[in-house]
Amino acid sequence: MATLRDIKRRIGAVANTAKITQAMRMVSSAKLKRAQEAIINARPYSFLLKSNLERLIGSIGEEYYHPLLEHRTEIKNICLVVITSDRGLCGSFNSNLIRFVGKTINEEIKPKYPNARISMIRIGKRGISGIKFGDIDYIKNISGISGRIDYKVVDEISKFIINGYVEGTFDKVVFFFNEFKNILIQVPKYFNLLPFERSTEVESYFKPKDKHSVETQKALQKNLIYIFEPDQQTILDKLLPLYIENQILRILLESNAAEHAARRMAMENATNNAKELIKHLELVYNKERQAAITKEMLEIVGGANALKGQ
Repeated sequence: MATLRDIKRRIGAVANTAKITQAMRMVSSAKLKRAQEAIINARPYSFLLKSNLERLIGSIGEEYYHPLLEHRTEIKNICLVVITSDRGLCGSFNSNLIRFVGKTINEEIKPKYPNARISMIRIGKRGISGIKFGDIDYIKNISGISGRIDYKVVDEISKFIINGYVEGTFDKVVFFFNEFKNILIQVPKYFNLLPFERSTEVESYFKPKDKHSVETQKALQKNLIYIFEPDQQTILDKLLPLYIENQILRILLESNAAEHAARRMAMENATNNAKELIKHLELVYNKERQAAITKEMLEIVGGANALKGQ
């Protein structure tokens, strides 16, 4: 049976924990606001870059060749890039993604490409320590970028992937990350970066609002006439590596915003749980204190009655 001193000590410990989680929630809220603005501003540019690149490739015809546009008939080597966080205390942010990666590998990638060799780039300390699939070759580990996106790291990753694809080390590159929907929802997702694929849907933040706008957009896309300066090949040679860098940056920004949102909710839940536990402990403390006072009173009355009997 816990003594009153033990209960009081535990109340103090839980109260201190609640103060820490409350402070972490406030810090995560401030970081989330900046991260949310960054990804919201990055999405339209990323979509337009991909959309315009698709139109340019379509207009130049089949005579244009670039190794990043090559669709290989046989997929022998697949590179998976998994983005997790460097720090914990963000709920199921990392565990959900790791389970999603394992499920996708077993249910989609391996059945579709049974003879392909799968290698993986792990980004984030939690992924480096938590992702351990036995039949995968871990070719690169990157940490220390969670919470602060460094463009040097983006350039390093993009060059590594581009060189690997051009040299034939990779035939397919897939990114796994948590997509930021809102403060409450972060969705594990994968994105086929290479080979270059045309979009099947227009992003929701760029969809026309009515039927007339849809028809107008289709007519404009159909009748576009491009004037190239200096020439088509030079422009596309510059745009394709830029597209790879931009997509990697967007994915990192998505993961960063999702991480801060998950940590904010985890710290808010932890604070609320601590407050509920404090209420419960205070109730237990009051009951024990009342029982102790009652016991003392009974002992005093019993002693007094004993003295009267003598």
